[in-house]
Amino acid sequence: MVDGTYDETPEAEADGQAEAIAAHRRRNRLGPIFWIPLVWIVFVVLLAVLAPSLGLQDPADIDFLALQAPPNEDHVLGTDVLGRDILARIVYGARVSLTVGVAAPLIGLVLGLMIGIMAGYYRGWTDEIVGTAIDTWLAVPGLVILLLFSVIFGGSLPTVCIGLGLLFIPAAARITRATTMNFANREFVLAARAMGASDLRILALEIFPNIVWPLVAYILIAIPIAVVIEGALSFLGLSVASPTPSWGGMIAEGREHLEETPHISLIPTAVMFVTVLSFNLVGDTVRRRLADLRDRAI
Repeated sequence: MVDGTYDETPEAEADGQAEAIAAHRRRNRLGPIFWIPLVWIVFVVLLAVLAPSLGLQDPADIDFLALQAPPNEDHVLGTDVLGRDILARIVYGARVSLTVGVAAPLIGLVLGLMIGIMAGYYRGWTDEIVGTAIDTWLAVPGLVILLLFSVIFGGSLPTVCIGLGLLFIPAAARITRATTMNFANREFVLAARAMGASDLRILALEIFPNIVWPLVAYILIAIPIAVVIEGALSFLGLSVASPTPSWGGMIAEGREHLEETPHISLIPTAVMFVTVLSFNLVGDTVRRRLADLRDRAI
């Protein structure tokens, strides 16, 4: 006892540190809210990749003897209005949804990254031009852009990917610009500049590695948004043309038969809902983790 207080013994200090470490691990443990959605995403991706080797029926095959059939032994999830197997069309439709969901944000990210990193690094008139261009681009309704692309180039998978990718450019550019501005005047950047490093080298080796994780979080959040938009476009007939299956197109095909055969629309709706929710949950968890890492680094 010193001055009316008790000194902690080494054992007590060790116990306190161990308890703090255990509490930190509990807070950072990835629970079922992360792993279950991740398992579903991996499952859907594997189905889409391995679709040709799964022995499924041809998603375009029409069976006039099994029109709008409910789930049965021959058709596990039933058939649609033309007698096409719903399970096969969902699996092959996942290829369209996941391709658009990944490709469109990546296209927007690549273009937005180049624009935003230049604006955030050079500032001045470059930043003003980029800011004006982004504001102008945001003023154009996205549906108008997609309609123009669909009319000019036709409703194909590359058209949808490029059209949606253009819509993701402003958000990617703004995120890149903001994060670049946070690092443009840091000590390691000033040191590299003082040592004679070129702007390209500074951007590639000093700034880009520090802004890549916010962009990863952005991609994980943008993927489900792109999947939903593609589904809406398919529902409106602006995505891939029939008979190529897509989840939104399947939902649209069964909307007039909801009272008699609701499974035609409800099954692809459920699959899309679970997939989008899974991406949102995984993306949100990763975003929080990256934010914690950034705060601790600061």
